[in-house]
Amino acid sequence: MKRLFIVVAIVLAMTMIVSACVAPAPAPAPAAPAAEEAPAVEEPAEEASEEPLEFVTVVKIAGISWFNRMETGVLAWGEESGVNATLVGPAEADAAQQIAIIEDLIAQGVDALCVVPMDPTQLDPVLKKAMDAGITVITHEASNQENMHYDIEAFDNVAFGAGLMDQLAASMGEEGEYVVFVGSLGSKTHNEWVDGGIARQKEAYPNMTLAGDKVEAFDDAEIAYQKAKEVLAAYPNLKGFQSSASTDPVGIGRAIEEAGLQDDVSEVGTTLPSIVGDLFDTGAVDAIGFWDPAVAGAACNQIALMHINGEEIGEGTDLGIEGYNSLLLVGDNVLYGGAAVYVDAETAVDYPF
Repeated sequence: MKRLFIVVAIVLAMTMIVSACVAPAPAPAPAAPAAEEAPAVEEPAEEASEEPLEFVTVVKIAGISWFNRMETGVLAWGEESGVNATLVGPAEADAAQQIAIIEDLIAQGVDALCVVPMDPTQLDPVLKKAMDAGITVITHEASNQENMHYDIEAFDNVAFGAGLMDQLAASMGEEGEYVVFVGSLGSKTHNEWVDGGIARQKEAYPNMTLAGDKVEAFDDAEIAYQKAKEVLAAYPNLKGFQSSASTDPVGIGRAIEEAGLQDDVSEVGTTLPSIVGDLFDTGAVDAIGFWDPAVAGAACNQIALMHINGEEIGEGTDLGIEGYNSLLLVGDNVLYGGAAVYVDAETAVDYPF
């Protein structure tokens, strides 16, 4: 019995030792939660950074009232249209200086040129160069320009000149000698105006006579003044002037006033009421014809934009600009508006520019 107890005790002890030596298998670690994929972050789309179109209006001469007024219209049109539209011109009314400016603008790669040529014939080669470079070329006061996409005129130039002659004839009592002034003998519009006036005189006013040849005053009031004095000395019976450049009435009116001939000699020309000033009040200038150069500048640039955008331009085109609502197409690419205005001392107050 004692021996049996010892055996049982030994078996129990060995069982306990074996149990202690065998470690229980570790519990499996809990599975880590699956990592969520981060949502893709969309990069903000880059906005198109298109540069605005560059349009430059090149006028005959910088700094005179007519083209200062045109600049006002060009800048306002550019702001409204989202185009970088500017205006430049030479210091003197000189075709060679205009050409140099245009050459520089071609090198800059502008998108459009709106040009008021001093002499269309002289500017033709450089405007062809601009067109060959892919630049849109629109001209104004240059219906005979060869190289341009379109020329835009405020009106039929011959009819406008005839209207000036009607004003002059009324002031002269439909009789007597008169002379005609142009800014340049190469200026297409100036010659059309005076030719239209001369034709109207021959047709309707037989008691009036053209004295001498066309007088060239180079868009300079001082030159117009000196030339007018020479004309008054050469033709003592002279009764009238029909002039073309916006500076002419100032110079001619000054010569008339200095000679004390306000009641005897009439001056009718193309300019603005603000340029004439008190020469209306003294009677040295009797009537003027014009179109608003600010509106013409806007019309020129609008045509350039339409051409770049591939819009149809032609007979009946409406630019959405007063005086240019139903264009007349002459030939392939010359466009006429209906923007002529004639005023005298009384009616000029309706046009405060």
